Amino acid sequence: MGSRWPAGVEIHAPLHPRFEEVLSPEALAFVAKLHRAFEPRRQELLAARAARQARIDAGELPNFLPETRHIREGDWRIAPLPEALHRRRVEITGPVERKMIINALNSGADSYMADFEDANSPNWFNQIQGQVNIKDAVRRSITFISAAGKVYELQERTAVLQIRPRGWHLDEKHVTIDGRRVSGGLFDFALAFFHNAREQLARGAGPYYYLPKLENHREARLWNDVFVLAQQELGLARGTIKATVLLETILAAFEMEEILHELREHSAGLNAGRWDYIFSAIKKFRNKPGFCLADRGRITMEAPFMRAYALTLVKACHKRGAPAIGGMSALIPIKHDPAANERALAGVRHDKRRDADDGFDGGWVAHPGLVPIALEEFTRVLGARPNQWDRQRSETFTAAELLDFRPERPITEVGLRNNINVGIHYLGSWLAGNGCVPIHNLMEDAATAEIARAQVWQWVVSAKGVLDDGRKVDAALVRALIPQELDQVKRDVAAQGEPLGTYDQAAQIFERMSLVREFPEFLTLPLYEEMP
Repeated sequence: MGSRWPAGVEIHAPLHPRFEEVLSPEALAFVAKLHRAFEPRRQELLAARAARQARIDAGELPNFLPETRHIREGDWRIAPLPEALHRRRVEITGPVERKMIINALNSGADSYMADFEDANSPNWFNQIQGQVNIKDAVRRSITFISAAGKVYELQERTAVLQIRPRGWHLDEKHVTIDGRRVSGGLFDFALAFFHNAREQLARGAGPYYYLPKLENHREARLWNDVFVLAQQELGLARGTIKATVLLETILAAFEMEEILHELREHSAGLNAGRWDYIFSAIKKFRNKPGFCLADRGRITMEAPFMRAYALTLVKACHKRGAPAIGGMSALIPIKHDPAANERALAGVRHDKRRDADDGFDGGWVAHPGLVPIALEEFTRVLGARPNQWDRQRSETFTAAELLDFRPERPITEVGLRNNINVGIHYLGSWLAGNGCVPIHNLMEDAATAEIARAQVWQWVVSAKGVLDDGRKVDAALVRALIPQELDQVKRDVAAQGEPLGTYDQAAQIFERMSLVREFPEFLTLPLYEEMP
């Protein structure tokens, strides 16, 4: 089988219809070139993450870097952005599933982030079929026919396409180069760029990306160097690629300007990736004495550390002429309950109004039905202007304010049950191949499952993990609640007409990951090894 591919490249998975369009010898040679150039640095950076975690476990607290003070105090701006990225009032996100891509591009949003990462269950079929779907979408040939015969196709006006590859920590286990797995993120980026960059430029847009899970400016530098070589290989001008960094780790919050600086030729700003940011805080400070957050539902953007993070991001971006994009509103319309639907829509409106008033240039939604509300709130502030890059914030937040982890109370049985329920429900869907799941009127992705299991783990190990009725959250309590919540999940899933075959396994995984002694860095890493 290996003789079909460039020297050193092996594919250990089946080729479904049209996969060889994407996995062409030329495209795989491009992947191999990037892999050989950058895989050693990726491994060094992943080792550096582990070393940094060990220092945090030993009591080190993050702070602004003295060695990059000259960058924070220097006079520089990112390179000018193309017209297609000036207006980003509403961005919609979702997996690279064919029907989802069509609906998102038709949604009326300014931009659509096609997600190969947290909203996509990364089995082999989903990842490569996703590349086929993106290729068709760029060329406007994408269509979908439902089981009922309904035809989906693109409208005349569509959202600007942006693509999120996987993070640096994830491999693509089905592709090896010189006997080593390729980086999942590099693989996703390389195939999308190789097949579509020139076509995107010819159609008046360009190769635009979102970069997830970065922890420091050196990881941003690696992406920048990847972009430089990729453009060189395809004969495109340096700076053609534009990328928005999801600022979704607590450590990266101390290096916002440095990250923008590293990517300044290719930067399209920062996005406040709130859900992963909360997970990152729990993960990084999991062994810090006294650290313990309240119920997940209480950790809103008004929490002190989240407020400091959001406003610091707006300040950093606008200081450097970069877009600042607000985080996700995961609420979705509730068709069967008008009163609950009104409450949900009011929550979305509150979220987008705060972001627009704070200076964000746009924000994310998870459902086409929320695009009009988000657009209305940003238009209220912006008027006819495409953005508010010129708006400067004057306040400065200290390291202590970025690390002001409140609220710590309450922790409730309802919150504990919700974490268990959502964690099992999401994992069951993820194992079945669906990474974007409506649960309790919210559109959830992997970040939610990460927060859910991280909180349960934290409450068990922390002396502060005590319910408001006085009970300590311990392994026995968690084990007692898991079967009850599993039964509820199965009832909910059955009511939706979905198969139940993966949920017992999901409950076992959730229990193991929540109660294991050493905290697993990412839920998706061991799970990925179990999927096809």
